[in-house]
Amino acid sequence: MNAMVTFTKQGPIAEALVDNPPVNATSAGVRQGLVDAVRQFEADPELKVLILRCAGRTFIAGADIKEFGKPMVGPNLTEAIAMLDGASKPVIAAVHGTVLGGGFEVALACHYRIADPATRFGFPEVKLGLLPGAGGTQRTPRLAGLATTIELVTTGKQINAKKALESGLIDRIAEGDLAAAAHAYATELAAAGTGPRSAGDLPMPEDDAALFADARKSLARSMRGQTAPLLALEAIRLGYDYPFAEALEREYAMCKEAIAGPQSKALRHVFAAEREVARIPDLPADVTAREVKSVGVIGLGVMGRGIVMAIAAAGIPVVAVGLDDEHVAKAMGAIEKMWGSTVKKGRMSQEQLDRQLALITRSTNVADLGSVDLVIEAVTEDLATKEKVFAELGKATRPGTILASNTSFLNIEKLADASGRAEDVCGMHFFNPANVMRLLENVRAERTDPAVVATIMDFGKRIGKLSVLSGVCDGFIVNRMLSKRSREGFFLVEEGAAPSVVDKAVSGFGFPMGPFALGDLAGLDVQAAARKSRAASASPRELRADFVEQMVAQGNLGQKTGSGWYTYDENRKASHNPATDAMIAAHAEKHGLSLREIGEQETIERLVYAMVNEGAKILSEGVAARPQDIDVAMINGLGFPAYTGGPLFWADQIGLDKVLARIEEFREQHGDAYWTPAPLLVERAKAGQGFYA
Repeated sequence: MNAMVTFTKQGPIAEALVDNPPVNATSAGVRQGLVDAVRQFEADPELKVLILRCAGRTFIAGADIKEFGKPMVGPNLTEAIAMLDGASKPVIAAVHGTVLGGGFEVALACHYRIADPATRFGFPEVKLGLLPGAGGTQRTPRLAGLATTIELVTTGKQINAKKALESGLIDRIAEGDLAAAAHAYATELAAAGTGPRSAGDLPMPEDDAALFADARKSLARSMRGQTAPLLALEAIRLGYDYPFAEALEREYAMCKEAIAGPQSKALRHVFAAEREVARIPDLPADVTAREVKSVGVIGLGVMGRGIVMAIAAAGIPVVAVGLDDEHVAKAMGAIEKMWGSTVKKGRMSQEQLDRQLALITRSTNVADLGSVDLVIEAVTEDLATKEKVFAELGKATRPGTILASNTSFLNIEKLADASGRAEDVCGMHFFNPANVMRLLENVRAERTDPAVVATIMDFGKRIGKLSVLSGVCDGFIVNRMLSKRSREGFFLVEEGAAPSVVDKAVSGFGFPMGPFALGDLAGLDVQAAARKSRAASASPRELRADFVEQMVAQGNLGQKTGSGWYTYDENRKASHNPATDAMIAAHAEKHGLSLREIGEQETIERLVYAMVNEGAKILSEGVAARPQDIDVAMINGLGFPAYTGGPLFWADQIGLDKVLARIEEFREQHGDAYWTPAPLLVERAKAGQGFYA
């Protein structure tokens, strides 16, 4: 046997132990080891049952993604699985940890399955633009029925061992030690002379056209624009149209086709990029993160509350400091209501809610932050106010306590000056709602201690966030790039594009919603305040496109008042707003503007190329260290469609020469102030390279 799979015998029971850390991926050595183990098992007449088990923290948790796109070495997974399935004597899969993708298919190919109680099962392939290709779409329905199969295969969701047992995907849940329980199960089968049992010999469940139709509709909504989920749904149907062996061959062919497709390439890029951004390239190797045992949050508005919830949910004590008793009580009431709703929905136990609430200490006194290790400031987005708070924090906290601002665009350097402890100051920009949104934009100022950078990146991971490091600039990565999309959105409306047409084009591209629907959701008063704060640096044309200010002056703030770009009913369902048409027409007449029809192609190019060009500037300025930082931030902070790979990866696929040519056209039409190509974009395009060159 090879180093990744060891074969041992104990009386009539054999065991093949996979040991390929960290997740026992089905790399070439594992596949060959499985084939060799089955051959050795079959060749020994004294052996009656084979147990397949894994060392380490998990059973096989999927394929080796590093092998994708490369020539196949050794037996492929379908061959190894066919050997297990076709064995003439029983094979038991003893599983634990996360049994995912190819690992789940390996387990299903075994004749019997026993699981540790904490085991979770799933097919995450759709999240990489793929579908199960080694029998997952064929064995699962025969064992568990259509409803469970469709949910597992098309959504990437996981189920626990209890649900897997109820569904028929496993046979037993182990009591006590898994290895011992599996050996006892094998001994029982051997003593009874029980033979093998293949899922492929079972019939497909009764066809259900309505269930498939509902699944298609649901996937079209929830995974809009993605090809893999619908392809996986098609693959399940192979079992109704072809014999089992042929269905397996066709499933594998569909999987190979998906691997070669653009969406899978983009999603695999995102998978790798999310791991890359955790590594800070210029951080000294000997830097040690500071210990964070407790945290303070000052400012308990919507953002502050969400931050408190994210920290307490991670099991970390947090001191929540509000302006006065009334503000603190209001914030805690909102937190208890949100968590209480989660309990009512069965997503959290009352005990867990109580534990999380117990971690929150209420306060109205900055001095109560004297013993915490990290303070996150979330007061109103006003520089003078934040400077005053940082001056207080610099005195109230001990040296070494990290002072972080949740500002979305204000200058961290000025806050560092105000604190008197610049080396301890950084940005930690959460996205609303802070307890839900995955992205955390950590900001390194010029004098931020490297240990602070290491600490906030680690802390983000502790509280379940995906941390991306940014340098200091107006808006950092996400809001700086978003501001260019917003600018072009307003300009398009000034030129004749209806807000609904722009939103439809943006949604069609793959964003969760368009810019105008998003403005109504966030609150036009919030957007107006942001525009006011940036007025000094805005151009005359940007100031002229004052649609938001006009609506706010009329008391139309979006969804919360029932009217904004759209009108809203009591359920906040949007419909066309004639007042918006009138406002745009009056605006054009007032400023002598000619309105024209603007197509979807130009709409998307102007909105997205504006962001790509700004991303190139961010990269060349060193605000972001790598294109991965930008792509990951935009996908997780703004909802840039993951299946495009992010704005810079997407631009690479189009070709930077084509992107540059179109930007030059926009420059001719709209001027240097808005469409001067980023030098890095020009350089890479002329060299025939991409951002990922």
